[in-house]
Amino acid sequence: MFDDFEHATDQHNDDEAFGILQELEQSTPDEIRRQRAHFRIAIKTRLILQAGNASQLLDFKVQGVTGDISESGLGALFPIPLRVGDIYRLTFDEARLPLPLTFARCVRCRLVQEGSYEAGFLFFSPITLPEHLIAAGG
Repeated sequence: MFDDFEHATDQHNDDEAFGILQELEQSTPDEIRRQRAHFRIAIKTRLILQAGNASQLLDFKVQGVTGDISESGLGALFPIPLRVGDIYRLTFDEARLPLPLTFARCVRCRLVQEGSYEAGFLFFSPITLPEHLIAAGG
């Protein structure tokens, strides 16, 4: 699709572009939720986020609030935008969400309102959610 513009075959690229646009139109929040791999639990708790590599560990630290969590990822709110694609070290509030130190890649970040950004993370390895959270549904 992104070949040299002057040498592209118009029909092939038009068909491919049309298909991609149709796919994007179907990517509504409801459709994305429907296609998720794991059950999500709504939970609001404190989360500390730091850079994922040791050489930058002391350079960046921010507190956020979780919104939901699953075996494979989570959504959270932060006061600053995060870099999509970067790897982060996540430390959870032990009293509310007893999980070990977890590493995750930021897969999305969007402005919710001024000073509030929603970010989505994909864990590098699945986590086991505490049984009391699963039973209570969050």
